[in-house]
Amino acid sequence: MLEQIEINEIIAIAQRAGDAIMEIYRKDFDIEYKDDKSPLTQADKKAHVIIVEALNALHITHHSSPLPILSEEGSEIPYELRKDWDYFWMVDPLDGTKEFIQKNDEFTVNIALISGGEPILGVVYAPAIGEMYYAKKGEGAYKMLLEGGEWSAAKKLPIPRSDDRLVVVASKSHLSKETQLFIDKLQNSSLMTHRSSLECISKGSSLKLCMVAEGSADIYPRLAPTMEWDTAASCVIVREAGKMTYHTDESTPLSYNKESLLNPWFIVK
Repeated sequence: MLEQIEINEIIAIAQRAGDAIMEIYRKDFDIEYKDDKSPLTQADKKAHVIIVEALNALHITHHSSPLPILSEEGSEIPYELRKDWDYFWMVDPLDGTKEFIQKNDEFTVNIALISGGEPILGVVYAPAIGEMYYAKKGEGAYKMLLEGGEWSAAKKLPIPRSDDRLVVVASKSHLSKETQLFIDKLQNSSLMTHRSSLECISKGSSLKLCMVAEGSADIYPRLAPTMEWDTAASCVIVREAGKMTYHTDESTPLSYNKESLLNPWFIVK
């Protein structure tokens, strides 16, 4: 399956969705609220349509059938239908809607390919800051920057860091008391051995996982709710960078396409 997919085509789709998001971001926009009280904007909906249409237009098939698409902004698909999917796209058209609304630039477009409960391809694009992360199973993880309208050469992740701080990244909009307690305990943990200091950075959306993948952060504890589409694309990038996204037991990797699409609490390191 992976040999059928050109990662540059998925990158182009993410950029197209990001361009549409930025058109709305630069203007005033309406905000709706879903049944779970989470916000929804025109940008979420427009990016969803662009990504779904573009993925379908690739005509990638498995057993002569097009790959299904599970998107945060798509219709709910019962587990009885999706449990037998061998491959499917998992999409979050706009991850970090709260960041989008607050206009702090820390939101992303997330596109992942899932097989057998494992994410095997992922693209994460932060259009407001021009950062593109991508990975394909067995081929490594990479980062590009959009500079002057042109993409920089891709850098393989992780990127070496020269200092000896222990850098923890946490959610900007969803920092739970459990997460704060976890961070507080790190100060006296074995992870501080040979470290000069502990620094905590707040960041929005899936950029937190990407920071661990690239090496600008060492650990990301998420002891608060997330959905599978929030983490699927960045999870591939983390894994291909030689890191892992674990349950809080720090030994069991996150899995995907569960009956409940709610992630357990997890730690990325």
